[in-house]
Amino acid sequence: MSLVVAGRVALSLALGSVLLAGCARFDDSASSPFTPEPTVNPADPKPPKQPPTPGARPTGPCIDPDPAVVATCMDTTGGLIALGDSALVAERRTGRILKVVSVDPSSPQETPTEVARVDVDGSGDGGLSDIALSPTFREDGLIYAYVTTATDNRVVRIAEGGPPKAILTGIPKGATGNHGSIEFVTPTQMLVLTGDAGNPGAAVSPSSLGGKLLRVSSPAPGSTAEVVVSGIGTAGDVCGDGKDSVWITDRTATEDRLQLLAKDGTVTTAWTWPDRPGVAGCAAASDGVAIALTGAKAVAIAIADPNTHAVTSSPSLIAQDKYGQLGGAAAGGDGTIWVATVNKTDGQPGPFDDRVVRIPPPQGGGGSD
Repeated sequence: MSLVVAGRVALSLALGSVLLAGCARFDDSASSPFTPEPTVNPADPKPPKQPPTPGARPTGPCIDPDPAVVATCMDTTGGLIALGDSALVAERRTGRILKVVSVDPSSPQETPTEVARVDVDGSGDGGLSDIALSPTFREDGLIYAYVTTATDNRVVRIAEGGPPKAILTGIPKGATGNHGSIEFVTPTQMLVLTGDAGNPGAAVSPSSLGGKLLRVSSPAPGSTAEVVVSGIGTAGDVCGDGKDSVWITDRTATEDRLQLLAKDGTVTTAWTWPDRPGVAGCAAASDGVAIALTGAKAVAIAIADPNTHAVTSSPSLIAQDKYGQLGGAAAGGDGTIWVATVNKTDGQPGPFDDRVVRIPPPQGGGGSD
């Protein structure tokens, strides 16, 4: 998932066979995706902006009393992008891209606003897996998406007033292993993380785009991809720290992994979880990475050496068992970690699922809640 892009923008998307609810406007300020995010372990974390003396949140359908919850009653989610006090979030099965807004904790959550919708095959674990904003979004208004179609998995580009355009096609589709992720790591380079489509052999085959981390330069219709990393299992996420490191999460038959792609192109395994807690979305910072866990129902905070990027201690857990199974993750400009739940398909949904949650930065390195 792409990190955040600054701007005061107005966006209205009409996507071919898609009907939009109307013109969606969002005016948010946030940092550039190529500027390092705040640390995941700040010495003196600042709490998210809140009103001085908020009252109790009203009760009612789709109004979660937890003040950290930003949006409720969504379909199962995909990736998300933090944009200051709001975010864009994908609904995996419906193909909708929604804008959600963080409001005064004493007010009910705002109803998510549909920004765009794209046709997807949401069966199994397929659908709209991830979204990313163009590095020049303020000028061109383009959104990129990783989607499952009737025939393949692919990256598409969404522009105002027209149907999605295929950027990269032919990523294998299977009964499982269709989830993928996209991230701009420079203004002209996109990384694409693909699943193995349920076939581990595809992940090591040079002729397959499945189970790989791919580099697409100057993404445009008909782009080709260069293989950067092979051997990916079930794809989790790819996230850059805006400087010199890229983190990769994936799940294999024997372990879940956090891998590090260094600036020189070397790939190392930073951490493994033999108990397979279900690594999913990630949000990178200059001194580590936050990882959404589906099975463990928590956010893992992996602290990395700011110079070597080595992870030498077991990641700590925050927000464990508070919101159920977590999928997407994104870094907020104020140190918060935005996450999205996947309880409607992978867990036991409650009356407010699925939700987007804005988790405050960990205090003193985290620890299980």
